[in-house]
Amino acid sequence: MTDAHVPDLEHMRLGDIAVRWPGSTAIMRRHGLDFCCGGDKLLSEALGQAGVGLDQIKTELMALDQSAPRDYPQTPAALIDHILARYHETHRRELPELIALADKVERVHAAHAEVPAGLAAALRLMLQELETHMMKEEAVLFPMMRTGAHPSIAHPVARMRLEHDDHGERLREIEGLYRGGALPADACGSWRALSAGVKKLADDLMQHIHLENNVLFPQFATELPAQPICPGMIDRT
Repeated sequence: MTDAHVPDLEHMRLGDIAVRWPGSTAIMRRHGLDFCCGGDKLLSEALGQAGVGLDQIKTELMALDQSAPRDYPQTPAALIDHILARYHETHRRELPELIALADKVERVHAAHAEVPAGLAAALRLMLQELETHMMKEEAVLFPMMRTGAHPSIAHPVARMRLEHDDHGERLREIEGLYRGGALPADACGSWRALSAGVKKLADDLMQHIHLENNVLFPQFATELPAQPICPGMIDRT
């Protein structure tokens, strides 16, 4: 990649950067830049909050292999199938095991000063919220998208975006409870497995939300209203 391929980078949205350059999501995740729920934020604004320099991000983006294929399909139907198989099924399979590990670690190491107390409860709530959210997508939004344009598609899309924001808040709470992956020297195998699992959950969920917010939903932009819907007018239950 040359400078010509990174025009006015600081004025690009994080979500657009994530879509444009395969591999950029790992860079942004490493620097604490929220490209999924915060995908509408300009890079300049996000960098100011994260304390990361533009030159550093630009250098890392320029080092990416632009010949690398994207790891997701482009058409709505194929992308929906990918999201269902890669993320919906994965969350349903892996979160219960993480909850069991967190319960075990909190019980066995209750007296440890660094035990991630409250992590199991936060993960359990995450699973409940995700399950409700995914069922809405599977029952309402995705079938609408598979059949093409719908005048009323703006409302379920707006609702899902708001729930994605909620998932982002829950994820920040979970990452705080597990201390960003920092482990004590005497951490047992279950504790280490829990930490690795939570990191994978965070990576998966951010990519999941990114694909919906920044890749799938914009393909139906012509169906969305010109003005944003007031959050107070949307049923989030």
